[in-house]
Amino acid sequence: MRVNQKVTFSSLSDFDIKGMTFEVGGKSKGKRQIAEAKKGYVVKDDIEYGYGNVVPLWAFGLNY
Repeated sequence: MRVNQKVTFSSLSDFDIKGMTFEVGGKSKGKRQIAEAKKGYVVKDDIEYGYGNVVPLWAFGLNY
């Protein structure tokens, strides 16, 4: 992702990309940390499918 987008530090969660806030965690990671974000997403490990604003970690590999 860093090749095409600027990845920056986020005060709310782990990182930002173009105004979108991402919080990375395991299968049981909640949405509490991104509750205040306008465009917040939870990136979870050990899930097969995304839903709502939850994205599987493996999907980030498709962006490279």
